[in-house]
Amino acid sequence: MNPDRAQARADGLADRLKRRLTELDQEETLTPMPPVVVGGALVVPRGLLERRRGERTVEPAEHARQTAEVERRAVDAVLHAERALGRDPEEMPHNNPGYDIRSLTPDGHLVFVEVKGRIAGAGTVTVTRNEILFALNAGPAHRLALVEVHPDGGEQVRYLTDAFTGMEGRVHFAETAVTFDWHKLWNQGGEPS
Repeated sequence: MNPDRAQARADGLADRLKRRLTELDQEETLTPMPPVVVGGALVVPRGLLERRRGERTVEPAEHARQTAEVERRAVDAVLHAERALGRDPEEMPHNNPGYDIRSLTPDGHLVFVEVKGRIAGAGTVTVTRNEILFALNAGPAHRLALVEVHPDGGEQVRYLTDAFTGMEGRVHFAETAVTFDWHKLWNQGGEPS
């Protein structure tokens, strides 16, 4: 490289450095403008809106007691159905991962039953990730028991065998639960077996 060209390149780099240092100094002296609000949101609990519109007259604590009663009635109905099938059912502790009832068949095999009880007219049901994975691992030894609980008394029980077949590999590791349409599951179900 000849000396004139090297000097021109050095001068160009020096000018570039000077411009960049000036830009950095200007960025240090930036002052933010006061914020301007362009939108807002008001979050109102769904239950409050339903109570205000008269769609729900039950307070949350009462709703929780009713949910516990629905779950109890559903488990009792499935225990009764299991005994009617000639099995020896055993209710698992509350929040047992994967199933609610372990039932022994007359020929010594185990059947695992996950109970989902909903008040008549409910639209959805939630199944946890652990319940789905256990069902997939248990295969034909697993039953999903759907129990429709009527407020005035009486329960209807339907069973689904291999309820989650086809979901293998589709349950994301970060999912905690999946919500299903109650009516679609109910229509797939059949008599306890």
